[in-house]
Amino acid sequence: MKKKTIGLCHLALVPVFLFSMALGHAEACSRLLYKTGNGTYITARSMDWNDPDLTTSLWVFPEGMKRNGGGGKNALTWTSKYGSVISSFYDTATADGMNEKGLVGNLQYLSESDYGDPAKTGKQTLSIGAWLQYFLDSYATVEEAVAAMKDSPFTILAPKLANGLSATIHMALSDPTGDSAILEYLDGELVIHHGPQHAVMTNSPIYSEQLALNAYWDKIGGDKFLPGTISAADRYVRLSYLLKTVEKYEDPKKALATAFSLIRGVSVPIGMASESRPMFPETLWRTVADHDARIYYFDSALFPSVIWVDLNKVDLKPGAKVKTLAISKDNPLAGEVSSQLKEAKPFEWLKGE
Repeated sequence: MKKKTIGLCHLALVPVFLFSMALGHAEACSRLLYKTGNGTYITARSMDWNDPDLTTSLWVFPEGMKRNGGGGKNALTWTSKYGSVISSFYDTATADGMNEKGLVGNLQYLSESDYGDPAKTGKQTLSIGAWLQYFLDSYATVEEAVAAMKDSPFTILAPKLANGLSATIHMALSDPTGDSAILEYLDGELVIHHGPQHAVMTNSPIYSEQLALNAYWDKIGGDKFLPGTISAADRYVRLSYLLKTVEKYEDPKKALATAFSLIRGVSVPIGMASESRPMFPETLWRTVADHDARIYYFDSALFPSVIWVDLNKVDLKPGAKVKTLAISKDNPLAGEVSSQLKEAKPFEWLKGE
């Protein structure tokens, strides 16, 4: 596993870099891991994208599914060990989700991602669309997942998206113990930051540089001034500061409300635009995963009510049916929706060569 260190020279460039990020970054998502007063954990994320017609559905996948990673002729295959509920991305990728053991995964855009040349590794291939699902299917904890990646059994294939953008992403994992990991592919090598201290993830720059940026703002404080743009670096700083200052509630309802308020506080309004960038990445939806209760909340910007799937109310046993629920402004939903899931054929991963 590749490891990198950060020098002091990065900190000297922080003010200039923050300004350039505020001007130039076009993709935006945020993720946080909140510890409650009871010692349980809640993970929240926002999905920000510059296509307001992004197709998203909730899917429930049972145990025992035979999987093909969609990575071409040498595709990785496996059988799902755990059931999960996930949010899809154009119904070609698992973008977000939680499995029955409370392991949560979140994918976010990272323009610096470089997965390397599959021909040089000799390993089986896995579509970037199946990357997160492989972890939800296969592992119960972050520690187990990180250990398995010390000698990764696959190479990632990342073809272009339908809109022509590169499928360059990184992943956050979290579990009911509060353990956390950030996984990035840089210069063809997998880089993992592992530990509960990695409670926030946004987009560019790479995670090691995000840590250096945040160290700079830690010295300033935050109660008088915080960077306020929608850039990834600014969102990282704000979320890191807010996580340290919000109350750790023992009341489960207040704890859940806190996680929602944190992720909503860094969301980008629908319709935001400028003359230079008419298509800002708007926050289209948010998810909040209660690891301990095994409840997966979905907060769409398209309608005013929150929906959720209680994993205790869905059949995840081997042989159970795959089910789905489309998210659409034409079909506003509210409350626990497991009874509204419909049987469906699993979607196909974003295709590699």
